[in-house]
Amino acid sequence: MKALVVDASNTMRSVLHRILSMRGFTVEEANDCTQAMDVLRSMGTADLVLVDWVANQSGSLEFVSRLRHEQAGDTRVMMLVAAEPGARELHGALIAGADDYLIKPFTALQMDEKLAQVGLAWRI
Repeated sequence: MKALVVDASNTMRSVLHRILSMRGFTVEEANDCTQAMDVLRSMGTADLVLVDWVANQSGSLEFVSRLRHEQAGDTRVMMLVAAEPGARELHGALIAGADDYLIKPFTALQMDEKLAQVGLAWRI
């Protein structure tokens, strides 16, 4: 399975890369949404895309919406958020095409639960 991690933080990308690699994903990284589109094109498709919300300052909702128009519906999209999103923010993310969200900081077990919720359960 292939995953793309989109986050401005090198540390967060590294943590997610390690967690997802241990679960059998081939992981690509991008530090912003513009770079992410280029990486996705080179990947062909992705099974999972994790996108940092960053209060939508990085264009994350626009990226998710564009991803949904350009990629097949099989790609699972999770927003990475720093706090529990409000109803308005969550609604906007779902309308854009996100499947779920993960609150930072998170544990590997929480990541496993979210992967299972979006249909990407894994086995050790």
